[in-house]
Amino acid sequence: MRFLIVDDHSLLRDGLAALLRQLGPETEVVSAADGGEALELVEAHADLDAAILDLAMPDMDGAAVLEAFAAKRPDLPVIVLSASEKAADVRRVMSLGALGYVPKSASHQTLLAAIELVLSGEIYVPPLLLSEGQAVASNVELPKLTPRQSDVLACVCRGLSNKATASELSMSEKTVKAHVTAILRALGARNRVQAIAIARENELVR
Repeated sequence: MRFLIVDDHSLLRDGLAALLRQLGPETEVVSAADGGEALELVEAHADLDAAILDLAMPDMDGAAVLEAFAAKRPDLPVIVLSASEKAADVRRVMSLGALGYVPKSASHQTLLAAIELVLSGEIYVPPLLLSEGQAVASNVELPKLTPRQSDVLACVCRGLSNKATASELSMSEKTVKAHVTAILRALGARNRVQAIAIARENELVR
């Protein structure tokens, strides 16, 4: 796998590169300090698997870089890593084509889980988005989850992918998927994001 890191802070780029190499010995990382350099690297490396992009940069902001990526490489998955924890910023970059948004305050585990989720073809939306404007089924009679389903739901609420949940709970990824399907059905949720909202609203997880 080959990743592109775009951030104007060298220490953060170096730290992210070291973290990404935990995904496997074959992982390669290229990095850019600004948007212009990032666009050059996207053109030079057709084999990029994903890009991790900061929002606040001096020459062109992350939103502008996202739009340029969409024009040059619409197939490139982009995950925004930002200091902002505003739901409006999350919605903005997702509308521009980002497939994930991770606050810089998140744990390394959460970032890796978000990356794995995006690489598997899914979208990672942080729990902070649930605090504004989310339709949540509250104050309704919810069916009780089994202890194992509660464990899986707790992992989902932490932003873990099915693969990471399977590893943490020592079960197969297929079993995790089955539990997630059952949880969504039990909660009346259309997707994982809504399931998290319902779980938090009804205090199903701690």
